[in-house]
Amino acid sequence: MKKRVLLIDDEVGIRTSLKMVLEPVYEVLSANDGEEGLALFRNGAPDVILLDILLPGIDGLAVLQTIRSEDARVPVIMLTASTTVKTAVDAMKIGAVDYITKPFDVEELRLNVARALENTELKREVTSLRAQVINRYGFHNLVGKSPGMREIYSKIEQVADSRTTVLITGESGTGKELVARALHYNSTRRDRPFIAINCAALPETLIESELFGHEKGSFTDAQARKPGQFELAHGGSLFLDEIGDLSLPTQAKLLRVVQEREFSRIGGTHPIKVDVRILAATNKSLEELLRRKEFREDLYYRINVVSLYLPPLRERREDIPYLAKHFLAHRRQEDKRAPQEFAKETLEILSKYNWPGNVRELENVIEQAMVWSSGATILPEHLPISLRTDIHADVLRGETLSGRLSLEKAVMEFERDIILDALRKTDYVQTHASALLGISRRMLKYRMDMLGIRREDPTAADNDYPPERADLLH
Repeated sequence: MKKRVLLIDDEVGIRTSLKMVLEPVYEVLSANDGEEGLALFRNGAPDVILLDILLPGIDGLAVLQTIRSEDARVPVIMLTASTTVKTAVDAMKIGAVDYITKPFDVEELRLNVARALENTELKREVTSLRAQVINRYGFHNLVGKSPGMREIYSKIEQVADSRTTVLITGESGTGKELVARALHYNSTRRDRPFIAINCAALPETLIESELFGHEKGSFTDAQARKPGQFELAHGGSLFLDEIGDLSLPTQAKLLRVVQEREFSRIGGTHPIKVDVRILAATNKSLEELLRRKEFREDLYYRINVVSLYLPPLRERREDIPYLAKHFLAHRRQEDKRAPQEFAKETLEILSKYNWPGNVRELENVIEQAMVWSSGATILPEHLPISLRTDIHADVLRGETLSGRLSLEKAVMEFERDIILDALRKTDYVQTHASALLGISRRMLKYRMDMLGIRREDPTAADNDYPPERADLLH
C-alpha cells in the first residue's frame, strides 16, 4: 500500500511538478490553500505533508501550528523560496522536520520525503517497543499471591515514582533485577535509560572506568574518551547488582556520587552533574559486612533508604503453581507452541521441591520440561531426574527416620526410582541406561529383575510399587 503525501501549495505549476515526481512511488493529495489543505489533512490521513510557507488566506506557519496541535506525529516539510529561509527555520522550531528551497532538486526532494517517512516509522517502532517493555515490567507481571509478595508489591507501588534510593535484598535467583525494573518502568523515568551493572562480574581494575568513564590517554589503553554508566543513565535509573562485592576504595567513590550527584571521569578535571536514581541489590548480608569492616557504614545508610527483602521460593510455596503456569504461558507464547498444562502430580512435585536456585531455577526447569514434553500435558517424568530424585529421597528419609519404613526397603525404592528414571530417559534401551548409571548391562538386568522392573512395559513397571508404599510417589 502506497504512503500518502499531502501537498499544500498555491502555485499550479509547483503542484503539477511535484505530483509528477512523487506519484510513481506515493499517493499524492493536493490543495491550493491552507483551508483546503487542513480539510484534506483531517480526512485523508497523510503520512507526510509538503507545506508552502506563503499561502493565500491562512499562511503556512498558521497551518503548521494547527496541524501540530491536532497531530504531533505526522512529519511536515516546508516549501520555501530563498527569501523566506528564516521563516522556514522558525517553522522547524514549531515542529516542521525539514525545509526545501525552490527551485527544487528532484533527488533532494525524494530523499527528504523518504527520510521523513523512515524517521516517523522508526519513532513509531520505538514507541511500540517502549510500550512492550513497560508492559513487560508492569506490576501485573510480578507473580505471586503470598503475604510476603503482596507486601513487596505494595511497597513497590509506594516508592516507584520517586527518586528514593532502594536496596533490594534476597538470595540469588529471587528476582531482584525484575523488581528494580518494575520500580523504573512504573516511574516518570520510564522513558529514560535503565542500566544494570553486575558489580561482582567486573574486575577491580575496570569497575571505576565502567562506572565513571575515562578521558583519552588517562591510562595505557584509553585510546578515546569513554562515558561511564552513570553518565549514560542520566535522567534514568542505575541498577547496581551485587553491590556488596564492591571494594572499599570503589565504595568511597560511589558514596561521593550518591551524596553530591556528581563525579569526574578517570583523568578528567571537571565534575559532571548527573540526575540518576540508584537501585542497589545484594544477596549478601550488608550488616555482616559492616561488622567485618568490609562495607562502609556511611554508604550503607545512603543506599538503604528503602529496603525490599525478597523471600526465597521455599518460604512462599503457595506461589510456585502461579509462577510455573506464568512461565509456561510466557514460553509457549514466545515459541508459538500449542496450549499445554501441568498434570496435578507435576504441580505437587514442583511445590514440594526446595528450589535452592529460587525463581530462576523454576523458570529453567519449566523450560526443560517443555522440551521433553510433546503432548498437551506436562507429566512428572518430564521434570529433571535430579529434582524428582531429591523429593523422593526426602520422602524416603522422613519415612525411614519415623520408623514407618525399614532402611532396606528405603534403599530398594530409591534404587528402583533411579533405574526407572534412567530407563525412561534412554527409551528403555538397556545398553544406554546401564552406561548412564555407570554399571554393566548384566548388572542392570540383575537389579531390574530383583526390583521387579519389567523390561519393555513402562506402564506395567510403574504399577510394580508395593501397594502400601504407593503413597510415596505422590
